[in-house]
Amino acid sequence: MKWRIPLVAVTILALLALGTIPALAGGGGGFDQYGYNRTARVFVGTASSWCADRVARGQYGNVDACLAANGMTAYANDRIVMKWNAEWDRGNTEGWTKPPYDAWENNEWNGAFPGGSGEVWHYKIVWVESCGAVPDGGYCIWGQFAVIMDQGMADGEHFWYTHAIPTGYGAY
Repeated sequence: MKWRIPLVAVTILALLALGTIPALAGGGGGFDQYGYNRTARVFVGTASSWCADRVARGQYGNVDACLAANGMTAYANDRIVMKWNAEWDRGNTEGWTKPPYDAWENNEWNGAFPGGSGEVWHYKIVWVESCGAVPDGGYCIWGQFAVIMDQGMADGEHFWYTHAIPTGYGAY
C-alpha cells in the first residue's frame, strides 16, 4: 500500500511534465526556425538567421542582399542575442507614432570563434523621441533612438565608444 502513493505522485508529475514538452519544443511560444521567441522577447541566432526572417517577411529578396544592405556581410556567422521589452513591440506595432515609449533593446554580438568575424560587441538602445534628447555620452540612431552603451572587442583590443550616464534602462 505504501508504494502506491509515490507511484501515483510520480505518475501525476510525469503527466504534468508531458504537457510542458510542446512548449519547450517551440509549440507554446518557443523559438521559431530563425531564432525568435517573440513571447519571451528574445532572439538567439546569427546575422544570417536574422536576415532569413526578414526575407521570409518579404523585406529582402535574399539573405545576402539583407546582409549587404545592413552592413553585416562580415558578421553573417556571428552569434546574436537580442532582447527587448513590451514597449519596443508597442512602438513597432504603432510605427512609433503614439509616444511616449519606455522602449529599450539590448544587442550582444559574438564572432569570437572560427568562422566568425572575430569581434564581440554589446549595445544598449533606448527610445528618446528625438536626437535632441540623447543623454550625455550617447549617440542618436534612427532619428528617435539613442545608443546608451556601445562597447566591444576587435583585433584583440577593447573599445568603449559610448557609455551614457545613466546607462540603465528606464532612466529616459
